Amino acid sequence: MTEPYMLDATGLTRRYGGFTALNNVSLRVREGEIRGLIGSNGAGKSTCMDVLTGRGRHPTGTVRLAGRDISHLTERERRAFGLSRSFQKTNIFPELTIREQVELAARRAEIDNTDEVLEELSLAALANRPASDVSYGDQRRVDLALALVGKPKVLLLDEPAAGLTIEESLSLARHLRSLAERWRLTVVLVEHDMEVIFAICDRLTVLHLGEVLTEGDPATVRDDPEVVRAYLGSTFA
Repeated sequence: MTEPYMLDATGLTRRYGGFTALNNVSLRVREGEIRGLIGSNGAGKSTCMDVLTGRGRHPTGTVRLAGRDISHLTERERRAFGLSRSFQKTNIFPELTIREQVELAARRAEIDNTDEVLEELSLAALANRPASDVSYGDQRRVDLALALVGKPKVLLLDEPAAGLTIEESLSLARHLRSLAERWRLTVVLVEHDMEVIFAICDRLTVLHLGEVLTEGDPATVRDDPEVVRAYLGSTFA
């Protein structure tokens, strides 16, 4: 019997004219797993996230969420079904209070767990302050709060530690690990900070030139000769 996956994507391909940005990529992630999606700039990581969430036009391949084929659904419909995403650049409204924007996201998700999310991310004490009034690290946590509203089944994170200090990055990593365990949250994480990646990921998928180079647990991937060759002079070497 085949083991079920919370996120099961097969044959993901996206072309821009004659350029193939993503070529026949498959990504199968179990419930509660944190999967790192890594690779150099231009490897296809953000394109893969776009195809998974239904952004952009004319991808090919199949995306299943909790066993259901969602390939035909729009980005908003996929979000309603439980596939959520945060972006590398903050996606907040500076003039709104933290509570106002989390509540706004909750209304769109049609499940209001605003107070739970604010407490979970230690934002309750800042809830009535405009987002422009809090630190960059707190703004990154607001981004995460917006993605967590409605308790999605799968959370796609695009460089959540971008711009954070080492201490903030590792704190975020520990928090994500705890969330995944307690909420049975499945996470796909794009991140350049290898300390974060190796601190929390169960498995890694390495993309190179739009294709899967290798996949496995962090220790295996780190020692893979192909990964070392592809990233000669990088953190992997």
